[in-house]
Amino acid sequence: MKPSKDKAHKFWDYPPFLAAFLFFCLPLSILNESFSRKMEMNLLFMIPILVLCSFPLFTLPIHAFTTDPPLSSMADPLLPTQKKPPFSQIPTEHEAPSPGVSEIRVIHHEDLNKKILVALIVASSLLAAILLLLSCFWIYRFKSSKRTSNMNKAQQSQDALKGLSLGPILDKFNPLRMAGKKGSVTVIEYEWLVSATNGFHEDNIIGHGAFGSVYKACFNDHFLAAVKRIHGGGPDAQRGFENEINCLSRVQHQNIVNLLGYCIHGETRFLVYEMMHNGSLESQLHGPSHGSGLSWQHRMKVALDIARGLEYLHERCSPPVIHRDLKSSNILLGSNFNAKLSDFGLAITGGIHGKNYVKLSGTLGYVAPEYLLDGKLTDKSDVYAFGVVLLELLIGRKPVEKMSPSQCQSIVTWAMPQLTDRSKLPSIVDPVIRDTMDLKHLYQVAAVAVLCVQPEPSYRPLITDVLHSFIPLVPVELGGSLRITES
Repeated sequence: MKPSKDKAHKFWDYPPFLAAFLFFCLPLSILNESFSRKMEMNLLFMIPILVLCSFPLFTLPIHAFTTDPPLSSMADPLLPTQKKPPFSQIPTEHEAPSPGVSEIRVIHHEDLNKKILVALIVASSLLAAILLLLSCFWIYRFKSSKRTSNMNKAQQSQDALKGLSLGPILDKFNPLRMAGKKGSVTVIEYEWLVSATNGFHEDNIIGHGAFGSVYKACFNDHFLAAVKRIHGGGPDAQRGFENEINCLSRVQHQNIVNLLGYCIHGETRFLVYEMMHNGSLESQLHGPSHGSGLSWQHRMKVALDIARGLEYLHERCSPPVIHRDLKSSNILLGSNFNAKLSDFGLAITGGIHGKNYVKLSGTLGYVAPEYLLDGKLTDKSDVYAFGVVLLELLIGRKPVEKMSPSQCQSIVTWAMPQLTDRSKLPSIVDPVIRDTMDLKHLYQVAAVAVLCVQPEPSYRPLITDVLHSFIPLVPVELGGSLRITES
């Protein structure tokens, strides 16, 4: 009796594991290619596949996988010379003929096929449910990442929203992570800086610092940057250079200037910042325009931006950062007069510092009395400097003015008696904005300035309180909560 040819080619006669693999793994591998960008998704898919594919293998009975005995051993006829055993010589009417053995084998195949079919149906249902859950999980993660990306974009500065792109310049930078420092900075080739500044030509000078000049650098038609050139200066210049890189590489805020990179060439060092198109607050107030480009609303916006930057340094950085050199020349203005703090060469971290801890540094007119006399430095020292900048915005005068060749007068000393007198206050306001503000708002700003420049540090407010006091004074379109109604 010959075996059937159909049996050798039926799909269900393969081992259950191979059948499950052909039925599930091949289509699933094609489906999984659409998610190849998510490597973790591949791992999540393979685990249930292996479990489900092996499920029929362990659920089927053991005898279903045993090989059938040879056909000759099942239906081996007796030779004519052989005799049947005595107990089989008695014929009965219920004795099963030899073809009955093959019928039993067919029944076994049918049971095996049914069990494989049930196992495949169950596996298909479970796999479909897992695929559905994984699809929902993937969609949830995609939406969550998109929502997070939108929130991060909303916190960027006005310049970034207007198309400031660092891509063309950062593609040519060589990334370098400073050993032992948090964050990362970028090294820029010296030849590239020479080309971008036209050989550091004097026509590209846009400012001067304590240790060098600041140049406008044009890296291509769409990207401008500011390059600070620090030549020599001794240990103080070197310490300030390293301190600024260390600080700005780990500080990211919309009201703190972005450090794009640095370069060291011999004894000369360079710091590359984002370009702030309206220069410094000092040049706007005390330069050729004498503050004519800054309206009352824009001045309040500048004050609010400075308070936000300081609040981030004092309250949100860990450890807290004290700027220590806050002044109008270190406040840079963007295209929409959004203000950013710069020059962190003197910044320090930590809480209260005594005279034996830090070297007395700063700019005359902005240094707090307790720091100047006793060397005591706290975050309230930055609050005092903020009060001086606020007086500059309000009055339009420099922090220290020469009355004679041998005598100088501080803006705080001159303005304090008049700030608390409402009848005299309007007369000392900068003529550019004298008739453009609400007197109620003027009194509020003057009160904040008086509190910030108090000689006793404990009488000065926290920068967080200053921040909340300015939000209602700035129009909504400029980042505050004030809604202006036309009369």
